[in-house]
Amino acid sequence: MSLGKHHMLRVLASAAIAVAVLSGCSSVKNMFSGRSKDKSGEPAKLVDFAPVVTVNRVWSVSVGKGEKDLGIGQHPVVDGDHVYAAAVDGGVSAFDLATGQSLWHYDSKARLSGGPGAGDGLVVAGGLKGEVIALDAGNGQEKWKAKVNNEVLSAPVIASGMVYVHSNDGRVTAFDAVSGERRWFYSADIPALTVRGTGGITLGPGILFVSGDNGTLTALNRNDGNVIWSTAVAEPDGRTELERMADVDGEAVLDGTVLYASSYKNHTAAIDGPSGQVMWDSEHGGARGVGISSAAIVITDKNGNVVALDKNSGGSLWQQAGLLNRNVSAPTVQGDYAVVGDLEGVVHWIRLSDGAFAARSKAGAAVTGKPVVANGLAIVQSIDGKLTAFSLAQ
Repeated sequence: MSLGKHHMLRVLASAAIAVAVLSGCSSVKNMFSGRSKDKSGEPAKLVDFAPVVTVNRVWSVSVGKGEKDLGIGQHPVVDGDHVYAAAVDGGVSAFDLATGQSLWHYDSKARLSGGPGAGDGLVVAGGLKGEVIALDAGNGQEKWKAKVNNEVLSAPVIASGMVYVHSNDGRVTAFDAVSGERRWFYSADIPALTVRGTGGITLGPGILFVSGDNGTLTALNRNDGNVIWSTAVAEPDGRTELERMADVDGEAVLDGTVLYASSYKNHTAAIDGPSGQVMWDSEHGGARGVGISSAAIVITDKNGNVVALDKNSGGSLWQQAGLLNRNVSAPTVQGDYAVVGDLEGVVHWIRLSDGAFAARSKAGAAVTGKPVVANGLAIVQSIDGKLTAFSLAQ
C-alpha cells in the first residue's frame, strides 16, 4: 500500500470512528444507514440525584473557536501558577491559575491541535499540518518553529533541554529546546485503522514512555531515542481491522516506578517502569487515559462506563454506567472524586469510594479532553473553546 493510500485510509477510518463515538451509534452500518430502530446506542439520559458536594465555578474564559467536531480532545496544561491552552483557531493563551486573568496571547496562523505542553520556560504546541511552535512561557513571544511530517494531536513534552513531539504517523521527534533543531526521531508501526488521536508521552527518569496506536507502551532513551523496552497493553487480535483496534491514546500515568496505561481494546495494565514487565492486566479499558488516586485507577471505556480498579491488583472496585454512550472524557481525580466531561458539556464528579454521582455542572459545549486538576481546581476545555475552572466545597 502506498503512503498516500495508507494515510487516507487512516484518516477516513479515524473520522468514521470519531463520528461513531460522538453520535453514540451502535454499529458502523447503522451509522451510515440512519435507518436502525435500535435505541441501545443512544446517550443515556441524566438522572437527578442529591449532590453531596458543592461545585463552584471559579472562572471561565475563551481561548478561541475550539476544536468543534475534530475529536482531538484538547485540554490545557498547568505549569506553576499559569494555565496554558490552545485552540484550533485561536492560537495559544496563558492565564493566571487562581483568577483566570489573561496574561498573554499568541495569535497563530497555524491550526493548533496538539497541546500545548509546558516546561523549562517554554510552551509548545503542534498543528494539523505538522507545525511545531515554541513560545516563551513568560510573555508568549515566539522562540522557534519546526515541522514534522504529520499532524500533531497530543501535547509536546519538554525536558532535558529537548522538546519531544509524537505525531500521528507514529513518529517521536526530539528537537533542541533552544534552537529547534532536530536531534533524533523514533518511528513505530501504525495499524491501518485507529481511533482518532495520538498516544501521549509520559516522562520518566531519563526515559520517555510513549503510548502507541498499536496497543503498546514503549520506553525510549531521552537522549537518543533508542528503545529500552516495548510492552503490549493489549494485543491487536481479531479477524478485522476494527476488531484489532487497540489504541493507547491517553498518556500513561507514572506513580513511583509503576506505569498505568489503558487501551481501546478494553484492557488496562500496570507495568513496571524499569523493566517493562506487566504486573497486572484488567479486562476493563479505554483509549483516552486514566485517572489515579492513592488506592484506585479510574478509566472510561469506549461505551462511556466509568470504572475504578484496585491499584495493586487491577480488580474491579465499582462501575458507573449512568453515562453510557455520552462520549465521556478520560477521568482525572479531584480530591475524593473522579471528574469527567461529556458530549453535552456536563462535568460529572463521581465518588471514589463507591462510584456514586456526587455533583455535576455545565462547562459549555462538549468536553472531550481530559480535565486537568491543579491547586484544588478542576479545569476543563470544551470544544467551543471555553476554559472553565471549578472548585469543590463540602
